[in-house]
Amino acid sequence: MRTVRNSRRTHGFAVLVAVGLLAAACSDGGSITDTGDTITTTVPGDTMAPTTTVAADTLPDCPTDALASATGPVEISFWHGMSSVLNDELIKLTDLYNSSQTKVHVTLTGQTYETTIDNYLQASQSSRPDLVQMPEYMVQSLVDTHSTVPVGKCIAASGFDTSSFLPTALTAYSTQGVQWGMPFNLSNPVLYYSKKAFTAAGLDPNKPPQSLDELRADSQKIVDSGAAKYGLALDSGFDSGGGWYVEQWFAKAQEFYVDGDNGRTNRATQVLYNNQTGADLLTFLQTMINDGLAVSVGDNAGGQDDLLKLADAKEPAAMSIHTSAALGGALSILASGTFPNLKDTDLGIGPMPGPDGKPGALIGGASLWPVDSGDDVKTAATWDFIQFLVSAEQQSEWASVTGYIPVRTDALSVDPYKTKLATDPRFSVAYDQLKASPAALTSAGPVVGPLREMRSVLAQAIAKVFGGADVKATLADASAQANQLITNYNQLNGG
Repeated sequence: MRTVRNSRRTHGFAVLVAVGLLAAACSDGGSITDTGDTITTTVPGDTMAPTTTVAADTLPDCPTDALASATGPVEISFWHGMSSVLNDELIKLTDLYNSSQTKVHVTLTGQTYETTIDNYLQASQSSRPDLVQMPEYMVQSLVDTHSTVPVGKCIAASGFDTSSFLPTALTAYSTQGVQWGMPFNLSNPVLYYSKKAFTAAGLDPNKPPQSLDELRADSQKIVDSGAAKYGLALDSGFDSGGGWYVEQWFAKAQEFYVDGDNGRTNRATQVLYNNQTGADLLTFLQTMINDGLAVSVGDNAGGQDDLLKLADAKEPAAMSIHTSAALGGALSILASGTFPNLKDTDLGIGPMPGPDGKPGALIGGASLWPVDSGDDVKTAATWDFIQFLVSAEQQSEWASVTGYIPVRTDALSVDPYKTKLATDPRFSVAYDQLKASPAALTSAGPVVGPLREMRSVLAQAIAKVFGGADVKATLADASAQANQLITNYNQLNGG
């Protein structure tokens, strides 16, 4: 039994206090003074490798051979954020693991991502699970709790081969030379569109728009032809159109979202979206709404409100940008006949349109983090389960049902995903988009402690812009609030 350092509880408390201050900083909606350093460059990174490192001997070990000493089944708990079809498939994979061997038994606790995050941060170390699934926006925050065993330590200790893993998948959960989390369920935003509407508008149903200019032009043709009421359905959700997608568009423009090379070579101190790129982007979206080419569904509270506009019998939209993780569920619902005016065969999938039609996308989804309980056997058991979940066979099964992207290339040659790609190329769009990402730190996405709260700030700003607010003033105010969130967080967490 290893000793868990007491400082970890203190760091977890600091993260919680930071969250409280973040909420307070945004409560009045007023402008907050920017206390960050002045950044003058948006030159994309030329390497995927961070330049700063954490000494390996300061991190918890991963005794992967300790499982051999277990005398009976080792019970481990796994907190996750999957729901609906995703939850069902994760249960199947876990049941398969439990029945495939006698050394380890896994118990799942399903919650939303947000509930999982809050419960984890509020729990004492002894009350936390053995394994937790965390979304990509929680990397720095979870690192700062000092409560996990870096999977890089497990990889090194066991000689686990990651050569077939997508480099961008690993990089998304790496900072300062440390592989913190193991990528598991990868996604990125793709364009969902009605082939039926495209055909009715005289557009090629197999050629969705690649650039923002093409997105507007196609929307204009769709509206003018009467093929649909709107060309595009937008939302202002913090984890979609109001926050995450802006990060995606900055990456497509090969610009950093925060300083410190997106927080990957140095701790981030301020956002960089209050610039011409940010203003142009929000102006484009606002103009689409003002000109009747797009409609906002609000904060996408139901998680699928934007997609439902494609099947709206009265005022449909022809296109929407949505996570690829919804593909499997969307096709199942459409195939059931729930929406007679849109069949599963009518649904097209294309890359997320971006500035100048540049390819690529940031990693979305979540990763697996072993929790440091100080129990060597449990840590080893947790690592055994992680290896199962990211095996080529299980990633093939997972991706073929859900729409998530396999974390490894060899899963593409394993059934059922191999057959799925051959029979339904819509499942390959997100994978191909990710593979097309430039090998630069701008393609790795931002790592910054209060990213969850920063997305909420920007989402509120975008909702105002959709409602007609002045773009530059609103963007400047959001930037100032976000910078104060970062400052507060860094002061409490050693930044």
